[in-house]
Amino acid sequence: MQDAGIGPLILQVGSSIKERRVDKYLHGRFSNFSRVTMQKQIAAGNVKVNGKIVKPSFKLSPGDEIDLTLPHLPSKEIEPEDIPLNIIYEDDDVIIINKQADMVVHPARSNTHGTLVNALAFYSDKLSRGLGEFRPGIVHRLDKNTTGVMVTARNDAAQWKIAKQFERRQVKKTYLAIVHGTPELTADRISARLGTHPRIREKYAIRPESGKEAITFYEVVESFRGFSLLKLTPKTGRTHQIRVHLSYIKHPIVADDMYGGRLVYPWQLKDTEAGVEEPIINRCALHASTLEFEHPTTERRVKFEAPLPEDMQNLLDMLRKYRKL
Repeated sequence: MQDAGIGPLILQVGSSIKERRVDKYLHGRFSNFSRVTMQKQIAAGNVKVNGKIVKPSFKLSPGDEIDLTLPHLPSKEIEPEDIPLNIIYEDDDVIIINKQADMVVHPARSNTHGTLVNALAFYSDKLSRGLGEFRPGIVHRLDKNTTGVMVTARNDAAQWKIAKQFERRQVKKTYLAIVHGTPELTADRISARLGTHPRIREKYAIRPESGKEAITFYEVVESFRGFSLLKLTPKTGRTHQIRVHLSYIKHPIVADDMYGGRLVYPWQLKDTEAGVEEPIINRCALHASTLEFEHPTTERRVKFEAPLPEDMQNLLDMLRKYRKL
């Protein structure tokens, strides 16, 4: 009954999961797939719980073992596009990319061109089939306007091995963000559960009762009058996690208007009269600076780094010039 796909995969249901529908649980674990896709896999018999085929509405209990196979679409269905990529490193297994701002990672219904996947399909004819429809090579994601290090996979074995490291929280990710204000503590742990926003579809919010565990560690790298540069190490990898967490502690990221950040203009930093000027940065000032994981073939720990992009560096330079403490 199984279709050819990625797997079989075996998952163990954690002790905190009670009475969760299996289709909702799997959609949460593999967010690259829609819930409808997961329901189709369950209906096709590609998902078993404790060795038995179940319905999408089946309620899970702690300790249940899920055996599943994930579907895929071949990369030939992606339209290759000649979009320049900043390649940090590549070999037969991985392509490490410094993602630019204003680039969506993979095609979606409303955005089928100009994505990282379109660029990858043009750059290489060897990509993994990916965890999800129209996502060859993609192991993890960055938001459209977040820059920095991403790992993509050239074959399914590399895809699987690196994805498991993400799932087991063995990948170390470090981000840099320029935020409004300076946290009272120079370093701290933010632990606040995240879920979808109750009213706005594209937003996420702190949901203490229904949200998923989300933990972010931060460290103040440099302080200025009214701003600070933070180093962030997320323990979990929820969508918009860093952005929501920093907004939650009342230090939103500069220019992140979705979560309370504001544009910053040169006249503001210089403390002069308002003038007609372009903002120093017009996108969320968040950058994935380092990524560390075990190489899928050599099994050695590897670390890759991407320097600050020009717009964030310009803002940092102006803060150092005009807003020193």
